[in-house]
Amino acid sequence: MSMGAYDDDEHERRERKNNEVDLSEDDDRTAYHGKVSYDGGESTEELLDQFKQINSE
Repeated sequence: MSMGAYDDDEHERRERKNNEVDLSEDDDRTAYHGKVSYDGGESTEELLDQFKQINSE
């Protein structure tokens, strides 16, 4: 088989492997509590100027 050729057997093997999911009692999701903040203080023009400055360096 040449490099890059499609292999049906390998594809099927990988599909079977990926479909076998082991779910155990320990797989409970953890609830995360927190806060996300966004600093949008700069204007679009200031951000574009900063971008141009970074690209010119």
